[in-house]
Amino acid sequence: MGPPGGGRNPVTPRFVRHFNVVAITEFDDETYARIYGAIGDWWFRRAKLPEEVRAKGPALVKATVEIYNTIRAELLPTPAKSHYTYNMRDLSKVFQGMQMVGTPVDDTKKLARLWAHETLRVLHDRLVSDDDRLWYQTLLKAMVDKHLGLKFDNVFEPPEGSGLHKGDVSVLRTVLYCDFMTQGADNQKYEEVSDVSKLLSTIEEYLTDYNAQSKSRMDLVLFLYAAEHVCRVSRIIKQPYGNALLVGVGGSGRQSLAKVATFMAEFSLFSIEISKSYTAAEWREDLCKVLRQAGAKFQPTVFLFSDTQLKEESFLEDINNILNTGEVPSLFPKDELVTIMEAVTPRAKRAGKPLTPQGLYQFFVDSCRQNLHMVLCMSPVGSAFRERLRKFPSLVNCTTIDWFSEWPSDALKSVASRFLKDVEFDSAATRGAVEDMCMVFHQSVRVLAADFMRELQRPYYVTPTSYLELIQTYKDLLGSRRTAVNLTKRRYVVGLEKLLAAESDVNVMKQELIELQPKLIETGKEVAETLVVVARETAEAEAKKEVVMGEEAVANEKAAAAKAIKDECEGELAVAMPLLEAALSALNTLSKNDITEVKAMKSPPAAVKLVMEAVCHMLGVKPARVNDPNKPGAKMNDFWGPSQALLGQANFLEQLQTFDKDNIPAATVAIIKPYVEKPEFEPDLVKKASKAAYGLCCWVRAMEAYDRVAKVVAPKKAKLAEAEAEFSELMVGLNAKKAELKEVEDRLAVLNAKLADMQARKQQLEYDVDLCEKKLNRATQLIGGLGGEKTRWTEVAARLGEDYVNLTGDVLLASGFIAYLGAFTSQYRERSAAEWVQLCRKQSIPCADAFSLVKILGDPVKIRDWTIDGLPNDSFSIDNG
Repeated sequence: MGPPGGGRNPVTPRFVRHFNVVAITEFDDETYARIYGAIGDWWFRRAKLPEEVRAKGPALVKATVEIYNTIRAELLPTPAKSHYTYNMRDLSKVFQGMQMVGTPVDDTKKLARLWAHETLRVLHDRLVSDDDRLWYQTLLKAMVDKHLGLKFDNVFEPPEGSGLHKGDVSVLRTVLYCDFMTQGADNQKYEEVSDVSKLLSTIEEYLTDYNAQSKSRMDLVLFLYAAEHVCRVSRIIKQPYGNALLVGVGGSGRQSLAKVATFMAEFSLFSIEISKSYTAAEWREDLCKVLRQAGAKFQPTVFLFSDTQLKEESFLEDINNILNTGEVPSLFPKDELVTIMEAVTPRAKRAGKPLTPQGLYQFFVDSCRQNLHMVLCMSPVGSAFRERLRKFPSLVNCTTIDWFSEWPSDALKSVASRFLKDVEFDSAATRGAVEDMCMVFHQSVRVLAADFMRELQRPYYVTPTSYLELIQTYKDLLGSRRTAVNLTKRRYVVGLEKLLAAESDVNVMKQELIELQPKLIETGKEVAETLVVVARETAEAEAKKEVVMGEEAVANEKAAAAKAIKDECEGELAVAMPLLEAALSALNTLSKNDITEVKAMKSPPAAVKLVMEAVCHMLGVKPARVNDPNKPGAKMNDFWGPSQALLGQANFLEQLQTFDKDNIPAATVAIIKPYVEKPEFEPDLVKKASKAAYGLCCWVRAMEAYDRVAKVVAPKKAKLAEAEAEFSELMVGLNAKKAELKEVEDRLAVLNAKLADMQARKQQLEYDVDLCEKKLNRATQLIGGLGGEKTRWTEVAARLGEDYVNLTGDVLLASGFIAYLGAFTSQYRERSAAEWVQLCRKQSIPCADAFSLVKILGDPVKIRDWTIDGLPNDSFSIDNG
């Protein structure tokens, strides 16, 4: 327990009376020198530093102690600087940080730079103002000259291109150490950064990897200021028992840079998720989870906690306990403690720790302190930060404080360049001027806020969030206003183009109307003449058509008569044709053997002889004269001998099949007819005597029947031939008439098509004339009605063109007004706006002569509605609206 002061409350006698009070006096400088001299000497020997470097050990201790005593005496805690308290932990952190170096410290210059860097990180990074930081840097310069026996100018030379002169204490900002420059190396070395551009590119690569692996993407602009804080946070969490307190206003990048540093260190990141239902019970569950992760699983973890997640102040009491002792009393129930002890037993056994419950739990707590690194992000705005530091001193004593000050000029410039790179400007000079103006706005409002506080006692905090809001508002408003002004200007320009086009079109339409009138008259005459020709040709075609139709009717009657005769002939022939076909079929059934069988008969039956006689008569074979056995000395006709000779012919059957049935002699028919009428000449009777004779009998009978029918049909066939010849002659004449009719009709069709084309052309000309007259009337009315607007539209379009150019500066001023000046009174707004307009003019940024937020962003209709609804009709209220 420290004495009252520096955020500590005095302890009342009523409380002290219950204790035996033991006071421990402050160590003197000799004690500090003895303690840290021994620590330094041990490190020098272990690191095997040269004797020349080791000789500077006592001087480093003396310089560190003197800085420690001086800062305690000069930079005392105040309500605005309640964290300006120092103790031996700070001295220890300086030497602890020096022992992290991974490269050989082979000369005193490197040793001095390493020592200066560690004192800056421990004692300088918590300072809140530029005055305090300059005071400390001047003190550090004096210590280098006084105790180390070195010239500050020689040890800290300004880098090329930095713009710093030799001996400027601001060069201390360029002294940076880190252990992540070699990406992917197994054994990272804590070494000085010699190339700032390489440092930025390395962090950019880590950030790219983070975005590729993380669900929550971070689009950060990395500049030197951000890289400095990444190095600081990385240094803290890499130290044993290293915890960080990051103090800065909202939007300064505390959490984002802490996440990047955690990812670079390959540590696990743990953070709570706040919701409406989040209570102390969920908080303690999260604490159990992160402590198990760090202590039981032995996993290096960063617990990132922001004051915006502080739903209950009791959360800070648990954080205070973790920072101080590594545990929260009575956090784990007994059953979970058993599980934790079982998890840490193997490692405790390898470490040689006692395996008792107390020993295992203490090993778990030590593991938590070793692997769990608290990174607390708090805002200094208001009195809450001061109250929390007073109530929970471990927030200062057990952490390394990194104060996020206002963004420097190079940081503001980098952010503006990054976010405005996709905005179109008329030149590179304008782009650079706009980026510079964004930076000037931010810095000028800091001065305005100081005046506001001094004159009206009203605090206003200029945060990086306001700067980002300025840039984003500028991008959004510039795009929307450019679109709106360009659209309005386009409307006027298009209207002017329409007026000019209407004026030029009037003369063109008048000329077109003059040219169309003769064409319309000529086309009407052509249509009338064509109508006369079409009427004449149509009458001629109708006359020819009637003649052709009469002749076609006569031809149809002749054709019908011929068809009737033909049908009658075919009907009568249909009677004989089946007999003929049957006879031929019977002949086809005869074979050579059947013929041979009849031929070989010596005494043929009477039926066979009768049939053969008839066949001989049909084929014109004469009988042989032989002696009549019944009349001696007399001769008779014998057909059997000729019949055998006939049957012996090779083509006998072919003669029967090819017999000319249409030209049978009448004498032959007269001879055959008695045979056919004989009862014994019936095919059925003959079939009984001989199969071959049956076929021959059928053939003879068929020939006789066909001849009988053919004689009846022959005259009719002649009549049919005559009718067909007459029909053919009629068709020749009829086809000629049809050809003439078709020629007339084709000519008529051509005339009709020509007539239709002329009528369509005439109708189109009439339509064109009517349309041209209507357009001419409308154009004349338009020119007459808008003739006076032409001048006004030309002026408005020109003014809108100027407004479009001035949008670059006007919208920039409006964005700065919105982002920064909302909390100020009208007097401060007007003063700041006037200064900004002058600066824009000086930077050659196009803008209006007088700034008015209403003219740039106001909508008269909305403003009228606001005043109707009760808004005061003054510029201050309307600007607020």
